[in-house]
Amino acid sequence: SFCLHPKDMNHTKGGLVIFTANSHPSSRELGKRIAERLGVELGKVQVYQEPNRETRVQIQESVRGKDVFVIQTVSKDVNTTIMEMLIMVYACRTSCARSITGVLPYFPYSKQCKMRKRGSIVSKLIASMMCKAGLTHLITMDLHQKEIQGFFNIPVDNLRASPFLLQYIQEEIPDYRNAVIVAKSPASAKRAQSFAERLRLGIAVIHGEAQDAESDMVDGRHSPPTVKTTGAIHPSMEIPLLIPKEKPPITVVGDVGGRIAIIVDDIIDDVDSFVAAAETLKERGAYKIFVMATHGLLSSEAPRFIEESAIDEVVVTNTIPHELQKLQCPKIKTVDISMILSEAIRRIHNGESMSYLFRNIGVDD
Repeated sequence: SFCLHPKDMNHTKGGLVIFTANSHPSSRELGKRIAERLGVELGKVQVYQEPNRETRVQIQESVRGKDVFVIQTVSKDVNTTIMEMLIMVYACRTSCARSITGVLPYFPYSKQCKMRKRGSIVSKLIASMMCKAGLTHLITMDLHQKEIQGFFNIPVDNLRASPFLLQYIQEEIPDYRNAVIVAKSPASAKRAQSFAERLRLGIAVIHGEAQDAESDMVDGRHSPPTVKTTGAIHPSMEIPLLIPKEKPPITVVGDVGGRIAIIVDDIIDDVDSFVAAAETLKERGAYKIFVMATHGLLSSEAPRFIEESAIDEVVVTNTIPHELQKLQCPKIKTVDISMILSEAIRRIHNGESMSYLFRNIGVDD
């Protein structure tokens, strides 16, 4: 009879290695879950900060000719996280890995993806650095703007968490049919519309003064032009001025009276705007308020503000570890998305189609 040599058994997993590049223990949780679902051990690696705060990565097993997946969740210290990732990827590349796929459920600096005043598009810089380090593929979730995919010159899979959040609404909110999906600003109206259409619910949009109007006055743009005009522009020609924006007082477009309000967004970090939105909805007669977001950054005082606010429950996924915040605020609930990440890894490793993970996802989602 044909007998498999124990060493040949590995070929079913033909050279799949999963690493977590985090020196922070709470951040390794997601990596453990993914490895567990795939039935593989996490790769042996040491990632640590030296006393002088330099990051050191030592891979403790062979990765030559293997498909390497580096799982990196963003911890409190985002810049260290990025550095760990870059050094890890570069270490795999210089150790002759066949392919290196980064699994960054939350892509750091994704909010800085537009040119503002004299700033820069940091997302593009991070993307270039990752490609330069040797990344050959990226798996991420709910990019702040879908166009960030175009900053990379490698394939990017932007997975969606909305199926998990929709499932939560249907299973955990008993009378969700009496709910209305709310966008706390016109910017997140598209996402709210997507949720509302899938759940066959109504939509409401809040707009008006409570949004933090970012002051343009600090910039030099409002400094008057120097009196001495150059000969280039004809004296009678004047560049038309753009009328400054003035936000109306807060209004809710759509009816929330006697309904459950579900505020949806992609990132919940600074909770002031969510708390203000919840107050507004309470005043307009909503009797229960949920907040749903993919990435729960929940920085600094966020858990305390949520605990003291009119919000009844905040539902986020585990793209970012937030165990500490949950201890401070029992209103925070977690949805596990390790399943879709492990399935993406399995499909990429086996060379299968990814379209199954993107079914029913429209161009606006």
